[in-house]
Amino acid sequence: MANWFQKQWAAFTFWHIILIPLSWLFGIIVFLRKYLYQHGWLKSYRLNVPVIVVGNINVGGTGKTPLVIWLAEQMKLAGYKPGIISRGYGGSAQQVIEVLPDSNPIEAGDETVLIAARTNCPVFVSADRVSAGQDLLKTYPECNIIISDDGLQHYRMQRDVEIVVYDSVKGFGNGALLPAGPLRESKARLEAVDAVVSNGADSRESLKCFNPVVMQLVATDFYKLDDVQKKSSARAFAQQKIFAVAGIGNPQRFFDQLSDLGLQFESRAYADHYIFQAKDFEHINADVVLMTEKDAVKCQAFAQPNFWVLPVSAVVNDGLMRVVLNKLNSN
Repeated sequence: MANWFQKQWAAFTFWHIILIPLSWLFGIIVFLRKYLYQHGWLKSYRLNVPVIVVGNINVGGTGKTPLVIWLAEQMKLAGYKPGIISRGYGGSAQQVIEVLPDSNPIEAGDETVLIAARTNCPVFVSADRVSAGQDLLKTYPECNIIISDDGLQHYRMQRDVEIVVYDSVKGFGNGALLPAGPLRESKARLEAVDAVVSNGADSRESLKCFNPVVMQLVATDFYKLDDVQKKSSARAFAQQKIFAVAGIGNPQRFFDQLSDLGLQFESRAYADHYIFQAKDFEHINADVVLMTEKDAVKCQAFAQPNFWVLPVSAVVNDGLMRVVLNKLNSN
């Protein structure tokens, strides 16, 4: 069903005769909900420290996780002590939990485990971002800023800075609201946020009016999943039989990165946040199995000697930090 909707959201088809009226209804609900929060009919809460929200207006992965990791490191360099909160999408936790680098991704969510491992910051998850933030600050009172991974539409939590990330390849699909399109809010929402970040360069004229900051995901050397101290360049795999797997928002982006590294391989794409199991690899006949870091946290428990991981880091225009710091200093 998810794949069917993804195809419909890329353009307009016969099915939109049925879906567009539902989108109008969804848009009315979104507008009323936001209006009620803005005018105090629904109660919102302010945490004791500034809050930066990194979110999106469309369904599916856009590259928020590497930006959150980058932002946490930049805030440290600016003298802040950040804590990170998230819904823990894909995880089963029903209450507020702290996420550590060795937490179970099935409970805490794959992205949050990766964020905890990469940032060395306190990370708490809950569907209620306010409760997650309150518990984080109670446990780590030295934290003086909160970064929310997702939560743009979580208006119950007040925020000081809003950053929207979108995938330069997918853009915003057909531009329609759910369920006729992939949007949680209309593109007009981008006019109200503090910064728009494009994951990859985007040449579309229709989006240039938002003056997006470009984020590039830069790969480093591969590391061995069962022995992370062992590293390898792509050249070492050139003469081997390679199989690549990806269960992320845009698997093709990962496969394209491998191709850009000069590798030839078979590949298999899975749904975003797919829970990998050992049986998924039983019939793969390859010298090397390559995966993303987000997928690797779910494969750690059954890592094989031929599992290798490609880490990526965000490279972002300096202008984004200027916007963030200026906004924080003006509040």
